[in-house]
Amino acid sequence: MAEGPLAASLAAIEAAARQELEAKHAAREQALVESRALVRLCANAIRAVHREEFDRAAEMLAEAQGISSRLAEALREHQDLYWAGYVQDAQKELVEACVTFRAVRGEPLPLPTELGVAAPAFLNGLGEAVGELRRYLLDRLRRGAIGGCEALLAIMDDIYSLLITLDYPDALTGGLRRTTDNVRGILERTRGELTLALSHHELQNALQQLAARLP
Repeated sequence: MAEGPLAASLAAIEAAARQELEAKHAAREQALVESRALVRLCANAIRAVHREEFDRAAEMLAEAQGISSRLAEALREHQDLYWAGYVQDAQKELVEACVTFRAVRGEPLPLPTELGVAAPAFLNGLGEAVGELRRYLLDRLRRGAIGGCEALLAIMDDIYSLLITLDYPDALTGGLRRTTDNVRGILERTRGELTLALSHHELQNALQQLAARLP
């Protein structure tokens, strides 16, 4: 066993390393808990939006934004953990939920600075919200609620038009190219289904008008 100055230096190294790693471990464990809570809240908020329980969805989104802010603050001194996949994925879920909520209500979409989310996670969350908007649109069509569907499709189209212009390496955007490709497929399918539904609706109206004029 080392003695003297060497032993003292090793002890100092151990103490410094242990202090740093204990702090990082505690931050990581807390970040995992907060990230899971954030994902869960956002998923429930999206479900509430689809049920049109907008007040409940707003409450959950406000709570989710608080968790996201706490996460960012807690990891201010641990940027390697902040940029870990699980934190970015959780923030992406927050963006998806907030965009879905505001889009179906016809409100301005949130900005990255408002949510405190960096561009890669924000843009991927924006893209993934298109899938939820498709689901909401199709639910309206099944209920025969045609009104507002074209406006939702226009929002989806605008999001795609934005994403397609951001042609940067995936290392910078967190795989945005793949998200954009998915958005294009969702948009094309939804446009076709909405066009068919509108044509069917117009035909029904025409037949009803014709029947009303017949003796």
